[in-house]
Order: sequence, then C-alpha cells, then structure tokens
Amino acid sequence: MGRTSDARERLVQAAIDLVWSSSYGDVGVDAICEAAGVKKGSFYHFFPTKDDLVVAALDAHFEARRPFLDAIFSPALPPLERLRRYFDYPFERQEAVRERHGRVLGCFHNSLGTECIQRNPAVAAKVQEVLATYVRYIESAVRDAVAEGELPREADPAALAKAVFAYVQGTLAQARINDDLGSLRRIPGVAFALLGIAPPAGPARKKTPRGAQRGKPARIG
Repeated sequence: MGRTSDARERLVQAAIDLVWSSSYGDVGVDAICEAAGVKKGSFYHFFPTKDDLVVAALDAHFEARRPFLDAIFSPALPPLERLRRYFDYPFERQEAVRERHGRVLGCFHNSLGTECIQRNPAVAAKVQEVLATYVRYIESAVRDAVAEGELPREADPAALAKAVFAYVQGTLAQARINDDLGSLRRIPGVAFALLGIAPPAGPARKKTPRGAQRGKPARIG
C-alpha cells in the first residue's frame, strides 16, 4: 500500500479534488485510487463504499473551513463586521481555488448536494448537515445585529440568514458555471441589501490569517 499512515487522508483529498472539479457521477473508485496512489484493495480497507469516502470528504472539507468560519464569525467582532467578512470571503476563497484548480469551482458541498440529493441518502444528509451549520453562523451574527439595533427589531434572523445564504450559494453556483470571479465581488452589496441596510462604512477587512488553518492538512479543500 505504501505510506500506510496517510493513505486514508490521501484518498479523502483525492476525492475532494476529483469530485469537486468534475462530479460525483464522473469519478469512480479507480480514478480516486490512482490519484491518491493507493491500491484499490486498500481503499476498501478504509471505506466500504464510494459514498462512505465522499461523506468523509465532505466532513474533512468542512473541518478545514471551520477555523476560517470561527475567525470570520468571532463574537469579539461587531455583528455587521462578521457579516462583511463572510460576504467578502467567497471571492477570496474562490480566487485561491481558481489558482489551484484552474477555474472557479463554487461550493463543494452545494455542488455535491445538488447532484446527489435524491440518489445518495448518506451524502445528501451530510451535505444538509454542513450547509445548516453555515446558516447557523450567519443567523448568530444577524441575531446579534438585531439585538444591538443595527437591524430592525422586527427582523427574523432565521429567515434572513436562510435568504442571505441562498443568495451566496446561488452566486457561487453561477460563478462556477461561468468561471466568473467578478460576480463574487458583488456579494456584499446585494447581501446587505437583502438584510435591508447599506454595506457598513469602514476599511476593507484583512484576509483571514493563515494561522487560522494551523493544524489542518494544507491541501484539504
């Protein structure tokens, strides 16, 4: 098998790279094993099925994003600054993705969920779990903004979070289809309009420190 200790991680990374840049249906176990440098028999030592690997890939991809989300949505930041950081993040993230993969790929979880929602229950359930976590991050910032009077008292944080997240995901999907980074630059203005306010004035945020990724495999996601 070679490099046994990291074979599982290499399979997970290969699944992320291949499925995200292509599709679930187009990528088979043989291709994943070849990309990972792992023999097929060893694949089944770690994962009974391709779906089990894809669920693990979804988990790994999100866990690699979690430090960034925790930094973006830090309670130490004002609520509108958290939202600004989140709305800026898709462009920053997809710029790095395009540099590595050669094109904009959009959201890994959303792309998989759209393809697998009716035929791969385990994959669909994991996608739904992860995307619901994203919405909760947004809802926490919206709820704090309402509490601090930065959004109307009658605002519904749960509904606003879902609406904003749907817009961001839709824009990411269109950016993938058109290989268009430019559309991601417009997210902050439109997203704040959905919240019923103008983008808050202030300096552009700094990129999330690389240290937020410390301890995570560099290539995941």
